[in-house]
Amino acid sequence: MGRGVFQQKVVVITGGCAGIGRALALRFAQSGARIAILDVQDEPLVAFRQQLMDKLNADVLALHCDVADEQACEQAMRQVLEHFGGIDILINNAGITHRSAFAETDLTVFQRIMAVNYFGALYCTRLALPSIVQRRGQVIVLSSLSGFAPLLYRSAYNASKHALHGLFETLRMEVREQGVNVMLVTPGYTATDIRKHALQADGSVISSPVASPLGLSSPTEVADDIFRAAVKRRRQLVLSNVNWRARLLARLLPGLFERWMVPRLSGIKPKS
Repeated sequence: MGRGVFQQKVVVITGGCAGIGRALALRFAQSGARIAILDVQDEPLVAFRQQLMDKLNADVLALHCDVADEQACEQAMRQVLEHFGGIDILINNAGITHRSAFAETDLTVFQRIMAVNYFGALYCTRLALPSIVQRRGQVIVLSSLSGFAPLLYRSAYNASKHALHGLFETLRMEVREQGVNVMLVTPGYTATDIRKHALQADGSVISSPVASPLGLSSPTEVADDIFRAAVKRRRQLVLSNVNWRARLLARLLPGLFERWMVPRLSGIKPKS
């Protein structure tokens, strides 16, 4: 599915070396797309590029890029455009999280979370958009279930995801008539390394990641769903371990949802 749609299309994926980003690179490469992977992990970048070339005979460009750095994004996108000649799909996947109470969290943590999760997507999209408009392509943004169910001790992370919705829901309306699709994806709990690299209040990495309170989806499952949605050029894709009953509860009885469900989603035993 999708080979005819994405054959020889140029797909740029931020945070493309691990987790959902890696699975997306594999899935789109299998469909015949040309892939640009942006990541901060140098050795995994080289190894993954070689894997895609050897196993799938894919045309792959692997670039070191910290999306929080505007100049680094500009340089990376310029290299993508020089190498491939254009961009059809940009997948803003790179992201980080934290676990710390708002009152105890250093402002540098808020700044870092917003720099990666929000400004990283903004920088890459601004730079890629002219080519995407020319090719009537797509922008895909990885958000989170926290878009409708904010998690405790994730105030900076929750804020960054809400900011993404504000930005890209507006962009969607602005570029719709130019033939560009903007899709927001809200995965649930997924078996990635994001919790292993979570920041704590002082900005250091948490040594003992908290286990997920729910069953985990695999990155491959999530990537397959995103791929199918991209084929259909959907505007929104909700992939959540929090089922429709919980989402209905959040909307109709928010007080009960906050007392009963949010602590569980946050990995905290609610008070009786």
